[in-house]
Amino acid sequence: MTTLLRMTKLIFFGNTKYSIIGAKVIHKTFPLSAVVTIPDKIIGRKKEVVLSPVKKFAILHNIPVIETNKLTDEVVDKIKYLNPDFLVVEDYGLILPLKLLEIPKIAPLNIHHSLLPKYRGPSPVPSAILNGEKLSGVTIIRMTKDIDAGDILAQKEYTLIPNETTDSLLTTLNSMGGELLVDVINQYLQGTTTPQAQNKDKATLTRLIKKEDGYFDIENPPDSEQLDRMIRAYFPWPNVWTKWKGKVVKFYPSPNHPDSASAGEGSILVQMEGKQKTPLKDFLNGYPNFPIKKI
Repeated sequence: MTTLLRMTKLIFFGNTKYSIIGAKVIHKTFPLSAVVTIPDKIIGRKKEVVLSPVKKFAILHNIPVIETNKLTDEVVDKIKYLNPDFLVVEDYGLILPLKLLEIPKIAPLNIHHSLLPKYRGPSPVPSAILNGEKLSGVTIIRMTKDIDAGDILAQKEYTLIPNETTDSLLTTLNSMGGELLVDVINQYLQGTTTPQAQNKDKATLTRLIKKEDGYFDIENPPDSEQLDRMIRAYFPWPNVWTKWKGKVVKFYPSPNHPDSASAGEGSILVQMEGKQKTPLKDFLNGYPNFPIKKI
């Protein structure tokens, strides 16, 4: 088994700070042969070069990096040349074409942040919070040309904590997913995998979250429960916001109350345009005419 571990080649696809949570777990047992991630970005007036979190992780661990915004034939050929046993996708954002999925000698694997077939698609975590789900989880699937429709190889449930945010839930599920994926690879190497086809009749789909999803009309706001869900679901992006008296007002979950048993004034921060974030109670002291009194 030790020899198999050393010889197993994994190519990891990911772009975000959440991607490297699982990558770290996987790399400890199955050293990554290469990572595929987005190119460096040039931002700001100072033209600062910003590397993707996955590239930073790869450089730190001397892992070869393939940088691309598109999975072109040239990129596919580079990956094919590496002759991988597994492809591993975690919080990547691009759809892998069939010709890429056919490359690995053993399997292309995806860490998906829901209990499939529920919440297929690009935003399972914010969707679960918006819908008030109490139970979520992570699923490892063998990828196919149909998005998130491949056979289930492993699944683990997770009960959401009170005031769970997309940030906290993604952090937890990616850690769980990394551990679960290591188990799945071990099962493949031992010949003990038990793939289970998804019940397509029970599948639900999520859509890509857009910036405008965080906006609500201050004259017709959602009720307190739904607004609380929105604030937690749309953190850290796109966040919840509205306009009041010509100013943008933003809402954030308070980092001081991650395990609070109840939502309320102390668990929400509000930010008037040009001002600092402040707890809702304090905000109302400064703006007593603000229409929303409780969340």
